[in-house]
Amino acid sequence: MKNAKPALLALEDGSLWPGFGFGAAGDTTGEIVFNTSLSGYQEILTDPSYHSQIITMTMPHIGNVGCNPADDESDRVWAAGLVVRSLSPLVSNWRARQSLPDYLAERGVAAITDVDTRALVRHIRTHGAMRAALSTADPDPERLVALARAARDMNGLDLAREVTCVEPYRWTEAAGWWAAEPAASLQSPVSNRPFHVVAYDFGIKRNILRLLTQHGCRVTVVPATTTAVEALSLQPDGIFLSNGPGDPAAVTYAIEAVGELLGQKPIFGICLGHQILGLALGAQTYKLKFGHRGGNQPVQVTESGAVQISSHNHGFAVDAATLPAGVTSSHVNLNDHCCEGLAAPEQRAFSVQYHPESSPGPHDSDELFRRFVALMEATK
Repeated sequence: MKNAKPALLALEDGSLWPGFGFGAAGDTTGEIVFNTSLSGYQEILTDPSYHSQIITMTMPHIGNVGCNPADDESDRVWAAGLVVRSLSPLVSNWRARQSLPDYLAERGVAAITDVDTRALVRHIRTHGAMRAALSTADPDPERLVALARAARDMNGLDLAREVTCVEPYRWTEAAGWWAAEPAASLQSPVSNRPFHVVAYDFGIKRNILRLLTQHGCRVTVVPATTTAVEALSLQPDGIFLSNGPGDPAAVTYAIEAVGELLGQKPIFGICLGHQILGLALGAQTYKLKFGHRGGNQPVQVTESGAVQISSHNHGFAVDAATLPAGVTSSHVNLNDHCCEGLAAPEQRAFSVQYHPESSPGPHDSDELFRRFVALMEATK
């Protein structure tokens, strides 16, 4: 890069990863993780599930499609930083409104390019996800290693409180991936949506809300701390539990609320919502060594044996060995055999660990939204 300034990524184990800075100038800390998606870096950066994480993209060439308002999954970049092998010097996409460096600089996010990301990913796979510090302003090794070691540990960390909405709101926009700007024309009349869903916001992605709307739901988004009584007072036909960051076991208020909601209304959970449902049912969760993050993860549906390619972003998992009677593991990851879905038919509840809304893709699991609607229809 022309006129690029030296930057440095330091991990808590003392390893150093030099490169050149782009985006905002400054320091940042977070858990170092990697994502194997070939596209969708803007959706990844704005996914609240990446709060307090520095993301390494395994795809070497990043930035060529630029950024645009319609691809944001929330109202800000939640990732703590970005690490890439090769930042594209050109933007070549008709939907682009801004380059990636300008997009990150405007939002105060530091990033680094020219890092040996293949070696870095192998290091994370071998030693596990760990705390890290990145500086595009003062790449002093000793200072950054100390910053990394002083950063927050993800274990026991409740981050849902930090990303959730402040007060309830209605969502009306339907899906429309082809747009370059958020479009009012994508809104559909409330009268065409017969099911009222209360969606718990633990860090919810916009495309989840779009797909709920597209499948006939009137959606009221509520804060993570909403009690069961408050949720039921909104007279929902179903309860949705969203994705989000942090340690699920630390979100005790949500586990309690979901425990009280079980059996009262159909429940559908995704990602952190899946983990919270598992904990509310009596199971336990644990931290994965380096997590699953990417849009190309194979998952098997245990009932049918069908294999689906799915989008993942999780560092914790439900321990299938701790599931109580009457609750089954409905989906299994074919890479490490961890639990990727739960079915609790007696409580009219189900969940998946991965992301069926899959913005920008894949779309193998779209049927899960139809399943949720069918469950509400059967109990309405």
